[in-house]
Amino acid sequence: MNPRILIPINDSATTHKTIDDILSNRERFGARLVLLHVINDQLAYRMIPDFQIEMVRENAMQAATERMGKLADKLRGAGLEVELRMEFGMPRRLIPQIANNEDFQLLVLGRRSGRGEIRDVLFGSVANYVLHNVRCPVLLF
Repeated sequence: MNPRILIPINDSATTHKTIDDILSNRERFGARLVLLHVINDQLAYRMIPDFQIEMVRENAMQAATERMGKLADKLRGAGLEVELRMEFGMPRRLIPQIANNEDFQLLVLGRRSGRGEIRDVLFGSVANYVLHNVRCPVLLF
């Protein structure tokens, strides 16, 4: 059986650092990597008229597809097997749901640094929420 590893990504420096860290340790990732990008449609569309929502969703999906493709090419160039997945919803809810319901063996999660522990405790972060709500092991970069 080839274990599956879930790697949530977005368009951030944290994601790029996480991918670089995976590449630096690629001998430890001899499995199928699933790059997951969750487009948060819960907040972004509140101020957009209904007739423009579909256009905004399509543009967000197109931009995310391009970013995911570049990251996947980078990983595939290092000999890793990569699957791409895109979802719409709240990242903090969907990431643990997917990890738990689809039998992933590992979750690789990048964590933004420099924001401060107090802010994370008061408001929470996606990484912190996911870390405490998945059943599989988590590798936190």
